Amino acid sequence: MLFNSIEFLLFLPAVFLLYWFVFDKFIRKSKHQLMLQNAFVVVASYVFYGWWDWRFLVLIAITSLCSWISGIMMQCVDDGKAVENKSVARKIKLITAVTIVINLAILATFKYYDFFVTEFAKLFHLSADGVLLNVVLPVGISFYTFQALSYSIDVYRRKIDPTRDVIAFFAYISFFPQLVAGPIERATNLLPQFLKRREFDYNNAVDGCRQILWGLFKKLVVADNCAVVVNQVFDDYANMPASILLVGALFFTFQIYGDFSGYSDIAIGTAKLFGIKLMRNFNVPYFSRDIAEFWRRWHISLNTWFRDYVYIPLGGSRTTKAKVIRNIFVIFLLSGLWHGANWTFIVWGVYHALLFLPLILLGRNRKYTNVVAEGKLLPSVKEICMMLLTFVLVVVGWIIFRAESISDVWQYVFGLCDLDVFYAPYQFFVCSKNLVGCFVILMLVVEWVNRTKEHGLDIMGVRKWWIRWGVYFLLVLIIVAFKSYDSTQFIYFQF
Repeated sequence: MLFNSIEFLLFLPAVFLLYWFVFDKFIRKSKHQLMLQNAFVVVASYVFYGWWDWRFLVLIAITSLCSWISGIMMQCVDDGKAVENKSVARKIKLITAVTIVINLAILATFKYYDFFVTEFAKLFHLSADGVLLNVVLPVGISFYTFQALSYSIDVYRRKIDPTRDVIAFFAYISFFPQLVAGPIERATNLLPQFLKRREFDYNNAVDGCRQILWGLFKKLVVADNCAVVVNQVFDDYANMPASILLVGALFFTFQIYGDFSGYSDIAIGTAKLFGIKLMRNFNVPYFSRDIAEFWRRWHISLNTWFRDYVYIPLGGSRTTKAKVIRNIFVIFLLSGLWHGANWTFIVWGVYHALLFLPLILLGRNRKYTNVVAEGKLLPSVKEICMMLLTFVLVVVGWIIFRAESISDVWQYVFGLCDLDVFYAPYQFFVCSKNLVGCFVILMLVVEWVNRTKEHGLDIMGVRKWWIRWGVYFLLVLIIVAFKSYDSTQFIYFQF
């Protein structure tokens, strides 16, 4: 079920009304209020996820059950002295390792098996026919697998106590707003919210609606309209002049941001409707002053996951320079591979590792942790130049990310290296449908003004109600009038 579908438009209000105003009144009389409230979440989430293909439910149930059982087993084995008792510690480590292997094996089978078998066959000039699985990639498998792994690892590290409440745990793994494209939540943040009863908060729900509206604008107006142009350019890039190739690269840059951050806004806003707080996943990344700041602001939930569960355990940046270099390449290669089984994603990861490496080796990777032009309306000339340079480097990376193959990357980039790139693509701008450029600017302006806020439509401070409602009405009008009829599923669903 897509957030930008008629089905979800009917599903969300129905679940919301049943959750708070029908089911909630019923369970108040029950001794098992929390269990029933979580059970409703699980049922709604499984309906949401099973809408694509009910067979996918088996996988998410297996992942959830294995991770929950592993926590119970660790608790049973642990006598409270696992640190002193080496035998107990080894058992707990074994349970954790087996759980991680099972979850990663499921992910690898569906996402990477065919890719590696095909590449192996090419390397040794063998035929892969008969050994390929040719299975459909389950939607969101990378997201909920990593969420399950975070629980097992955090229990092993004693950052969270294992829960015996299986329904609450299933709700944690399958919570439908962030199930298929994140944010990738940690057990330490999300699970405790399912272990206590939620109460309806009007202000929180209203803010959730604002964030959903802003997410829909970014997805339906910005991303989907950009996608029309992007697909035309990348599908026939060999016959396009350099100026059009530049437009295609820029539009994909805004497409993927509008698409993915739009999804995150809708997910976070929807969670607020049900009394759940999810972590922020994007923080105006295109206003970054260097690549390190960009990665602190882009897909925050994934990047912090790799930082906490891979980078720091490997030694992080507090080790020898050789190991720091290794650690940087490991997390960026894993990040690239996480996005998909294609060499373009791996090269994209290597590209960003090369950009990130000098900053961390020189100790400048934490230089910009504050908001750009904090307390000012406009940035300085230096900040503008730094943001432009970072943006250009990111755009090049998105060309690698979007291309179908490495050869396509080279041809596209070489196509840009032409004097035609300095000529305005008049044939592009005369087309009225490309008014989307104006909406890209509108998105950037709104997010610049509200760059210190939680989301672009965070206008709680505007006291005059008619101004707030005027903004809502204008956005709804724009969405209805300029929504792309080539609306597509969210880009990150394939990951």
